[in-house]
Amino acid sequence: MKWIVTCVLIMFFFLGNSQVMNIGILHTHKVKSVQFDYNESSYEIIADGANIGRIEYGGSARITLSNGKLQLKVKDEIIGSYAKIHLNGSGILSITSKSPSVRQRSHQDAFTLTAKSNRITIVNRVSLENYLSGVIESEAGGGRHPEYYKVQALMSRTYALRNRNRHKADGFSLCDGVHCQAYHNRLRFTPEIRTAVKATKGEVLCNQVGKLVATYFSANCGGQVCDASHVWNNSVAHVETFKDTFCIHTKQATWTKKVSQYAWKSFLVNRYGYPVGDSVMNARIYSFESEDRSAFYIHPSLGIPMRDLRFKFGLKSAFFNTRPSGDQVLISGHGFGHGVGLCQEGAMSMGNKGYNYRQIALYYFTGVSIRSYSDL
Repeated sequence: MKWIVTCVLIMFFFLGNSQVMNIGILHTHKVKSVQFDYNESSYEIIADGANIGRIEYGGSARITLSNGKLQLKVKDEIIGSYAKIHLNGSGILSITSKSPSVRQRSHQDAFTLTAKSNRITIVNRVSLENYLSGVIESEAGGGRHPEYYKVQALMSRTYALRNRNRHKADGFSLCDGVHCQAYHNRLRFTPEIRTAVKATKGEVLCNQVGKLVATYFSANCGGQVCDASHVWNNSVAHVETFKDTFCIHTKQATWTKKVSQYAWKSFLVNRYGYPVGDSVMNARIYSFESEDRSAFYIHPSLGIPMRDLRFKFGLKSAFFNTRPSGDQVLISGHGFGHGVGLCQEGAMSMGNKGYNYRQIALYYFTGVSIRSYSDL
């Protein structure tokens, strides 16, 4: 009965304090062995419905995929093999993938592990507030202005609730990678980030009929927010292209890279049939000025998307100019990331200049309002 009481208490803790998010941990890795370490109080282990024991202070549990089952080892002793294991608690567990080897990370709240498709599926059952705090640290790090943390909390909460069924087929809500939102670490900057999450508790960005909007963001737009159609072929409601002067003097506003002319020309000719037989076009193959964000290289009629050049040559963004430099192409770029929606470094700069998080959000998104999710 003890494990039932524990589970019920944990359930009421979550229901009384927050919504629960189910986040797939280490989703991009085919984990076959993982270790959980605990350095606070204790975590209860429930395996196939039975109370197996606890991970006590300073203890650990290792779970390894073996013959389609989860082999549980506590303090170097094999306890048994199971189909599903729950680690129930509300503290912080350090997680280390042993196979494959992945850098240790830490997450809060409870976990469920299952054997699925020749890998271990790890789901973090975490309160929305704790999840958002982890996302903000992963996406932004420490030392930011409080108003920036608030607007990032608003963006990330809206995204999480709008997309909470994105990985339903995988058995969880969202993954921990950039495919959803980066969610990698426990907090090292707890006070500032937690204060921001609490200050915006329940707030989301919605349209005029109360529907959650798509809250895209990138590290730096390079001075001009990108039209979403340049990235995904379709425009996104409430996201428009405009000049953003708040990020142009920040760390990632400009960059350069060199690529061999041979590699550049070969890609354009072989992939897109660039007309090198035309003397005028051949003379322009290495030279391009993009005063505004352009969807296509040189001219739309050539059908060469800037985004394709970005991914082919590992560029920081698809907002760049080119010119020949010896036997190379000198690429002078602006920004970092896709540039759609909120510019993180621009938002940080706005916070430093005295704008509040509501003003920042409404600067980057048009025709929207900030409301409580419970009122929608």
